[in-house]
Amino acid sequence: MLVILRGAKLEFKHKPVMLNECIEGLNIKPDGVYIDGTLGGAGHSKEIVKKLSEQGLLIGIDRDEDALHAAKENLKEFQNVKFVKDNHDNIKQILEDMGIEKVDGILLDLGVSSYQLDERNRGFSYLGENELDMRMDKAQSLTAKEIVNTYAESDLANIIYEYGEERFSRQIARNICEYRKSQEIQTTKQLVEIIEKSIPKSKQNDGHPAKRTFQAIRIEVNNEIKPLYNTVKDCIDCLNQQGRLCIITFHSLEDRAVKNAMLDAKGKCSCPSDLPYCVCGSKSLGKIITKKPIIATREEQEENSRSKSAKLRIFEKM
Repeated sequence: MLVILRGAKLEFKHKPVMLNECIEGLNIKPDGVYIDGTLGGAGHSKEIVKKLSEQGLLIGIDRDEDALHAAKENLKEFQNVKFVKDNHDNIKQILEDMGIEKVDGILLDLGVSSYQLDERNRGFSYLGENELDMRMDKAQSLTAKEIVNTYAESDLANIIYEYGEERFSRQIARNICEYRKSQEIQTTKQLVEIIEKSIPKSKQNDGHPAKRTFQAIRIEVNNEIKPLYNTVKDCIDCLNQQGRLCIITFHSLEDRAVKNAMLDAKGKCSCPSDLPYCVCGSKSLGKIITKKPIIATREEQEENSRSKSAKLRIFEKM
């Protein structure tokens, strides 16, 4: 998804990841109710709502006010869309507030969107010099600046290692804490310089040296991983029979949480093999459609670099 600045207006151009695969995976019923839990600029949503009848309904959820404005503009020709400013982690409460018990399909496209990265003043990008922010919901209080300036060294190291899978996490955390003794870390450029000095030049050959640390801090700011397992289970609970849940992940932590939640929802008998029937009470909520995650085609990966790490998993409620 590209963002072009024209005067004071942002124009969104959409490159939704694995669009065809998601639409096929949702197995859309024209009169059904569908949720795009990560609405963004509505790239996926537009194709979903095109397949709905006037009796069908699309619910678009996003915690980013800018994304909601862009989505409303992109979907202004459709009348059967409801927009919700909230977090998809709250999906059960959202549906309860709307008086909707079950839906026929849910799509989650996780992680940061391209337009959030491109809108530099949001502080998601390690390119340029901008205020350390990284909030997907600008109404929340916790920012990246607060994290790097107030978290204990051990907590910073653990976050950078766990969420960023950065092997130089301890050195980065140590240097962050040393730097902030003399002055506050306010900008992305300051943080990038600290990270670059923390990683040996000979080891800075796998993309930008700040990539993993910025990912880790963004995940901490927006609490992207801790609720994810339960969110997947909640989404499955909210589905009608034969309803589909499609989730796109972009790194191993997300994918692991989604995979484990789907496996647990599928259920597995834990009884000894010599028992004639099941006594453990294992219950299956449905089946996993994707035995292995779907990845983007080579053509898409060449056209859209964001799709290179994307994995799509699909679950069907039974």
